Amino acid sequence: MDPITATALTALASGLGGEAGRQAWQGLTALVRRPFGRAATQGTQDDGTPQVSPGELEVAALEGDPADPMRAQALATALGVRAALDREFRILLDEWWQRAKASSSGGDVHNSISGGTQNGPVLQGRDFSSLTFNMTRTTASSDRD
Repeated sequence: MDPITATALTALASGLGGEAGRQAWQGLTALVRRPFGRAATQGTQDDGTPQVSPGELEVAALEGDPADPMRAQALATALGVRAALDREFRILLDEWWQRAKASSSGGDVHNSISGGTQNGPVLQGRDFSSLTFNMTRTTASSDRD
């Protein structure tokens, strides 16, 4: 599993990445709220709670101050420790992280135009929607003969 960086968690918590970032953050908070797996509960305190943080307090703290690198690092550490103790959580966290990375990497745009004259509008960018081009075809004066 690739380590989840504090920088990535800060970006998600502060809402960077728009809707995709918001959905990724919601997915992480739902994952953190899942109970520990059976194997992880073997190392428990007297009251039955795990000896390590499940990450809920760290998620809430980072939501409260998304720019705080110490809170982001605390969450990254809590996720790593929990993943080391809970196999099911590790698998689900890895799946979440792969989806989060894939959705956040969609921002790179590389446009290229080559091969002669372009007869019409040319757009360069990313994520266009609801565009309409009303074009009429015109012929060159030499074609009219």
